Amino acid sequence: RVQRQFGLHDLAIEDAGNAHQRPKLEQYGDGLFVVARTARIVDGGIGFGETHLFVGQGYIVSVRHGASRSYGAVRQRCEACPKTLAHGEDYILYAVLDFIVDDYRPVIETIRAEVEAIEDGVLQSTLASAQVERLYHLRRDLLRLRGAVVPLVDVCRRLEHADVLPIDPEMQPLFRDVTDHVHRVAEEIDSLREVLAFAFEASLMMGQAQQTETTRRLAAWAAILAVPTAIAGIYGMNFEHMPELTWRYGYFAVLAVIALTCSGLYWRFRRNKWL
Repeated sequence: RVQRQFGLHDLAIEDAGNAHQRPKLEQYGDGLFVVARTARIVDGGIGFGETHLFVGQGYIVSVRHGASRSYGAVRQRCEACPKTLAHGEDYILYAVLDFIVDDYRPVIETIRAEVEAIEDGVLQSTLASAQVERLYHLRRDLLRLRGAVVPLVDVCRRLEHADVLPIDPEMQPLFRDVTDHVHRVAEEIDSLREVLAFAFEASLMMGQAQQTETTRRLAAWAAILAVPTAIAGIYGMNFEHMPELTWRYGYFAVLAVIALTCSGLYWRFRRNKWL
C-alpha cells in the first residue's frame, strides 16, 4: 500500500524487506533509498539493526530491522522547530542519520571502559582464559561495528556533495557535520581495535616472559642437583678398586665438595637473577 501511494521502486522494496543490507545510497528516479546500520548495547554485547529510508518529494518512509531506538524523539524534535522542518524531507533525513550516528557514542564509550579495564589489568598479570575470550569477542564486535560505520561515511559524503541527488544545497553543511561525526566514530573504533591488539600481544609477551623465568629457575635447580647426582653416580658404581672407598675421610670430603659446588652454583645463579 505504501509502495503504491508513493510510487516506490520494486528493487528498493525488495531490499527493504530483507535485513543484512550493507549501508548504501541509491537513487530511483526522483527518490532516494538509504540503508544505515544501527547499534545498541544489548545484554552486555552489541546488538545490530538496520534502518531503510525512502526519501522523496513530500515524504520519508522508514523501515527498521533489529536493535534500534524509536525515531519518535526525532519526530518530536523536528516538529518542535517549524523553521527547520520547513526544509522538508531533507532535514528529516539529516535528523535520522544524525540520530543513528549519535547512538554509536554510548556503544563506543561502553566498549572503551571495558578496554581500558583490560589494558590496566594486562600489565599487572597475564590474562585468564575468560579474559582472552572476552578480548576476542570485543575485537569481533568492533570489527562488525566498523563494517556498519565505515560504509556510512560514503553515504554521508554523497549526500554532502549532492550534485546529482535531489538534495537541497542548504542542507549540505548539515550532512557534512554528520560525515565528520561518522569519521570520528570510525577513528575511535580503529584506535580501540589497536589497543585490544596491543593488550593481546602484551599478554602473550608477559606469558612468554613468565615461562622463560620458570624455565630458567628449573634449569638452575637442575644444574645444582646435577652435581650431587653425578658424584653419587660415580661412587655408586660397583667397582672394587676405587681409592676413595677405603679413605677414612672420603665420605666427608665428598660431602664437602658437593656442598661447596652447589653453594657456588646457587650464588652464581642468584647473581645472574636466575633464582
